[in-house]
Amino acid sequence: MTLPYGSWPSPFSAADVSSSAPRIDGARFVGEEIWWGESVPSQGGRVTVRSSSGAEILPEPWNARSRVHEYGGGAWTADADGTLYFVNAGDQCVYRMPRGGVPEPLTAPGPQHGGLSLQQGRLFAVREDLRGEQHWRGIAEIPTDGSAADDDSPAWVSTYGSGFYAHPSLSPDGTRLAYTEWTEQRMPWETARIAVTRLASGSLTPVPARAALQPEWLTDDELLYADDATGRWNLHVARLGADTPPPAPTPPATTEPYVLADADTGGGLWVLGNRWYGVLDDRRIVAVRTNGADDVVLIDPESGEVRPIDVPVTGEASIDDVSGSRVLISGAGAGVDRGLWRVDLESGETTAIRGGDPVDSRWFPVARPVTFEGAHGPVHAFDYRPTNPDAAAPADERPPYIVMVHGGPTAHVSGAASAAYAYWTSRGIGVLDVNYGGSTGYGRAYRERLDGQWGVVDVDDVIAAARGLADAGLADPARIAIKGGSAGGWTVLCALVRGGAFGAGISRYGVADLRMLASDTHDFEKFYLNGLVGPLPETEDVYIERSPLSHAERIDVPVLLLQGADDKVVPPSQSEAIRDALAARGIPHEYLLFEGEGHGFRRAETIVTALEAELRFLGETFGFSPA
Repeated sequence: MTLPYGSWPSPFSAADVSSSAPRIDGARFVGEEIWWGESVPSQGGRVTVRSSSGAEILPEPWNARSRVHEYGGGAWTADADGTLYFVNAGDQCVYRMPRGGVPEPLTAPGPQHGGLSLQQGRLFAVREDLRGEQHWRGIAEIPTDGSAADDDSPAWVSTYGSGFYAHPSLSPDGTRLAYTEWTEQRMPWETARIAVTRLASGSLTPVPARAALQPEWLTDDELLYADDATGRWNLHVARLGADTPPPAPTPPATTEPYVLADADTGGGLWVLGNRWYGVLDDRRIVAVRTNGADDVVLIDPESGEVRPIDVPVTGEASIDDVSGSRVLISGAGAGVDRGLWRVDLESGETTAIRGGDPVDSRWFPVARPVTFEGAHGPVHAFDYRPTNPDAAAPADERPPYIVMVHGGPTAHVSGAASAAYAYWTSRGIGVLDVNYGGSTGYGRAYRERLDGQWGVVDVDDVIAAARGLADAGLADPARIAIKGGSAGGWTVLCALVRGGAFGAGISRYGVADLRMLASDTHDFEKFYLNGLVGPLPETEDVYIERSPLSHAERIDVPVLLLQGADDKVVPPSQSEAIRDALAARGIPHEYLLFEGEGHGFRRAETIVTALEAELRFLGETFGFSPA
């Protein structure tokens, strides 16, 4: 049938999108079973733990979710006997739950925990105490017998202070603990190091690094880790010497590249559960390599052989666990939905454990990698064209498009199949997902393009992408909308202030005023703006000039604002300030505030309401009637 773009009948409802693919939150081999964390939108976004046996391990109302660094991650782990250890969302305490038993607290209320890691029967966690004016963080060892359940200050095993910590890793002989750390003045993708603590003496061995990630021991004296000293996150090895008796300082480790590639084994350390590689018993390595999209490869450091692993993951890839020749890999794919796979490297067998179902190519467009020339260099993006086997548009019509702007801004999109995007493309609305300058996945130079230029480079890049799409005849230049959340919402509002490229804007919990963000935001991002814009108060005039709220009178197209009432990263005051400015000038707008939602929407009813509101908004703005 021939129908205008935007009005094609679609089999995808907003409710389908909210439940379309599981959101995997870590996975483990547990005896003969596989366990994984999974978000349940129909239960308010609660994270449960499930088993390949079909059992739900963590029942309602328990919720395995960490709030460390606000973004959390690594909220559960388990031993081979099936004892679950998890951080409960409500009180941020760590609990122990024997198989078939009930949860028992291991820590006292007060501090927050995340990045749980069970190694050689010892439980480690990143611990964060936000009580009082001075906030403290470090790596803590948590007794598994419950002896610290009434003690809110269990023993620290790393240097602790106001900085940040991740990735505790115990040496094979149990004498040393390695971890990633960075200061509060920098973000981990700017500068982070590996430190090694001798547990008996407390002596510290620094490992020279630029932006280090995920230390893993090869032997008692050899430590593998990812670092981007070469401009890409590659694997390096540190060799540690013997301790020097006090008061002489312990000399730093010697380091050298272990495996080099023109791709990234690493990314933005936003959450504590990320794992970009795993080491097998024979020292071969299963690793993610990102250069636009993700590849998963098996590396033999001795021979230098690198071969792809037959798993359909092309984005959001995580090497969740290894055991013998078996590997658990989660992520999303160009031709499958998000899922979890078990790969047996000896037999070559790949098995989908959860999700990972092939998508219907008649309805799901294959993302087309595209590059546009921008003012600051090439701009990388993925194009999802309108796709519907039962409908076509008039020959003289070009489709409306949504330019998607990811959050972060130090983050990445990878062109994976998405029911959320098929919701649009099946209706005849194209989607262009942009990795603007500052995104990960293309090396440090591309990432640093945004240094000091947030609100400039990102805006120039999304405008260049939109105009490039229209100039190629692929989109109706009068019907291109821009949509983004958090930092992506900032770019949306900045682009609307700039004007001339977009006919509508959708901002989800977007930043509107930089000074307000600097004063309201949480510890993890307290100094993020120093690198993206400049330090305060020296560059306050730049903060004022770049903020969309300073120039809201320039916004002359309709805007939809969506906001979580409990958002601590970008509080509602930001969206409400833009709402008030638009209302004062009579600019068409709508503001939806969702109670019980924080920074990112997790509840099924919120996801449905927001998506349906966006479709209605674009139909009213661009003159089409959704089927």
